[in-house]
Amino acid sequence: MSASFSTEAESRKRLMALMTRHQRQIFAYIFTLVPDRHDAEDLLQETSVVICEKFDEFTPGTDFVAWACQIAWWRIRYSRQKFARSKVVFDDEVLAAVAQTAVELRPELDERHEALAGCLQKLPARDRDLVLTRYEPGSGVAEAAKRSGRSRDAAYKALNRLRKVLHDCVTNELAQRQPQGGAA
Repeated sequence: MSASFSTEAESRKRLMALMTRHQRQIFAYIFTLVPDRHDAEDLLQETSVVICEKFDEFTPGTDFVAWACQIAWWRIRYSRQKFARSKVVFDDEVLAAVAQTAVELRPELDERHEALAGCLQKLPARDRDLVLTRYEPGSGVAEAAKRSGRSRDAAYKALNRLRKVLHDCVTNELAQRQPQGGAA
């Protein structure tokens, strides 16, 4: 009985580690397929419950995110009638194409996200805080301006400059990661 408990505890630890590490990616996948952020958050919760229930079916060493996104796909399809009242409703063919594109772009988006995180760290603290405040959920330019001690106009100008700086930095980081003398 002790061995069974130990195995179950280890399985829970693996599940929690995987969910913690990949929840952002799973949410991003869901949010590409669902028209409303709150609905996407609800679906992430529902997907997480199913992942927990079916975790013993996951094969260690395989792609957890792909497995979890497949579960999310079926949750989304099951829940589509909730979205029928939405202004934007895609048929199954369009939904499948968007889902496939999201899966194909995941490695590139992960790489871009990693480069952006590094570029954000290179900014002076005041500028980094302005950008992070602007893009945190429920915030906006007015809140970012207030927290940074800038006027709204100054915040808009700073954010436009910082977006360009970050874009150039990410582009440069990704270009440096590409193999030299590669294909066009």
